[in-house]
Amino acid sequence: MIEQEKIVAPEIVSCEVCFKEIPLSEATSVKATDYIVYYCGLECYDKWKKQDAGAESPTDN
Repeated sequence: MIEQEKIVAPEIVSCEVCFKEIPLSEATSVKATDYIVYYCGLECYDKWKKQDAGAESPTDN
C-alpha cells in the first residue's frame, strides 16, 4: 500500500495595509523593534511607508 503525504495548508498572514490574506511564503515582511509586519506586495509596503513617514513628521503650531 502506498502512503499518501498529508497536505498541509500554508500559514496565512494578513497584509498590514489592505488586509488581504496571503501565504506567509509569498508575503514581504519588515521587522520592527518588537514585531514583524507583512505586506502582499511592494505597492502596499510603499503606502504603509508613506503613511508612517507622514505620522512621524512634526506639525507646525
